[in-house]
Amino acid sequence: MIISASRRTDIPAYYSDWLLARIKERYVYARNPMNSRQISKINLEPDVVDCIVFWSKNPKPMLDKLKFIKEYPYYFQFTLNPYDGDIETSLPPKHEILETFTRLSDIIGPRKVIWRYDPVLLNETYTISYHSDKFYEFAGKLKGYTEKVTFSFIDFYKKISGNIKSIGIRKMTNEEKNSIAGNFSRVAKENNLFIDTCAEDIDLSKYNIARARCVDDRLIAKIIGRAFIVKKDKNQRPECGCVKSVDIGEYNSCPNGCVYCYANYSKNSVKNNFGKHDISSYLLIGKMNDNDIITEIKTLNGKTSQKELDSPSLT
Repeated sequence: MIISASRRTDIPAYYSDWLLARIKERYVYARNPMNSRQISKINLEPDVVDCIVFWSKNPKPMLDKLKFIKEYPYYFQFTLNPYDGDIETSLPPKHEILETFTRLSDIIGPRKVIWRYDPVLLNETYTISYHSDKFYEFAGKLKGYTEKVTFSFIDFYKKISGNIKSIGIRKMTNEEKNSIAGNFSRVAKENNLFIDTCAEDIDLSKYNIARARCVDDRLIAKIIGRAFIVKKDKNQRPECGCVKSVDIGEYNSCPNGCVYCYANYSKNSVKNNFGKHDISSYLLIGKMNDNDIITEIKTLNGKTSQKELDSPSLT
């Protein structure tokens, strides 16, 4: 079983103590975002978890806790974007995030820290030229500290339309996307970085840009040192290359305050949910209710059964 921690919220930045408590207890609950009464009980025994994929913009609070998860294979999807407080409202200064990135890489190795420049967006401030300069700057500073960079172009989800309209973010043309991609590819090559795109329908192969698997069975096989194959996650967007995983996060619970985020689009909900977090709870947000229905995910030989993982509540 692959644990995603988490596409829905920044667990390393805000909830790492809770995660360690759940690992100590060897199981966690995850509430179904489509039906709040349905709760999955997820086994966290080391012989069941094949890998943990961490997603974070600031995993600094977790650096001193990595020694407590040494039983588990894992890697980080580490987002480092060029935006200021108008876009990413609650993140530390970039020099601190860069320092955290290099420290993490020194601890666990560059293969296990994937750089995400995600998403690329355009307005009057954040122009193609701006992105070219920042990508060049970041790539130079991260050279040797990661082996891969993944980028994507912003998706105009209905849920975030109000957030992005107020700061003038606009849709970009294919010509603009190609211009950005060509430049990124050149810079990546100069800095010995493999480059791919996350869930994009535009073909950028002419720039030697591949299609990403952010939850990546190929990388996991390298990390664990044995063959590892799991099916594509059909519950993600068609363009997404990720394989199946179980997400233990919850929507509208990340205080990073990124205006482009599809998973945390309501400031009031984020504030309320964050206030309900209890480190002693087996749920990330809140506690169990009397009418909750718990279903244990069945595992076989350390792998989640295909039937269980086909549920959209788990990915």
